[in-house]
Amino acid sequence: MEERHLIITYRLDRATIQELCTQLEPDLMSAIRHPKGIPPQVQVLSVLHFLASGSFQTTVTMASGMSQPMFSSVLSRVLSALLKHMQSYIVFPQVEDLPTVKGDFYALGHIPNIIGAIDGTHVALVPPHRSEQVYRNWKSYHLMNVQVCLADQYISHVNAMFPGSVHDAYILRNSSIPYVMGQLQRHRVWLLSEQVIGNGCLGISLQEDGPDGGVVAAVEPVDSEDEEAEEEDMHNRDSVIQQYFQ
Repeated sequence: MEERHLIITYRLDRATIQELCTQLEPDLMSAIRHPKGIPPQVQVLSVLHFLASGSFQTTVTMASGMSQPMFSSVLSRVLSALLKHMQSYIVFPQVEDLPTVKGDFYALGHIPNIIGAIDGTHVALVPPHRSEQVYRNWKSYHLMNVQVCLADQYISHVNAMFPGSVHDAYILRNSSIPYVMGQLQRHRVWLLSEQVIGNGCLGISLQEDGPDGGVVAAVEPVDSEDEEAEEEDMHNRDSVIQQYFQ
C-alpha cells in the first residue's frame, strides 16, 4: 500500500505503524497461541483502521475477515496495550524542556513564555441511556469533552473523564494541570487559551490563592502598547489556536 493510502486508512505513516506493532507485540502475543489466534500486526492494523474510520465494528470486520465478536475482543486487547504505553508518548514538558518549547511557540505566534495550548475538543459518541442528558453539549449533540494541551503539535496532556455538558474551565480545575503548572510557577510559563478579554489574549497561570490555600487558575491578558500591537497579539493567538484545534 502506498504511503498516502496508509495515512488515509490508518492515520499513521508506515514507520510509525511498524514501531507501534513492535512495541505492542509482547502484549498481544498471547492471543496467537489460540488456534484461531490473530497475529499482532493484524490486530493493530484492524484497530487503527477502526479508530481512523470512526465507523461501526462490522465495517472493519468485513475488511479484516474477523467476526464482530472476535474484533470486539481484539479492540479491547489492543486499546489496553495502547493505554499501557500512553505515558511514553503523552508527556507534559519538564523543566529541562521549557526553553525549547517556549522557543517553538514564540516562533509560531510571537507570544512569549507559552508551553502549551489548552482547549476542549468534542468527540462525538452514542451516550449511555441512563445519563444521556449530561453528554449533550450546547450544540445539542452527544460527546465527551476531552481536554488537550499541546506544544509543537504533540499532545502533552489528555483528560477524557468528563461528558460534553461540562465546561472547559471545570475540566481544567479537575485535572492534574493545576498541580503541574503550580510546580512550574517560578518559571513564569503559561498555557494559551482561546478566550479573549479586552485588549489582548489570555494565558493561564496557577496561583496559591484559592479556598484553603489551594492552587487555582488565574488568567491575565498579554499587554498591548497600542492598537496595532493589540491586533497583532490577537492575530497571533488565533493562528496558534486555529493550527492546533481546528
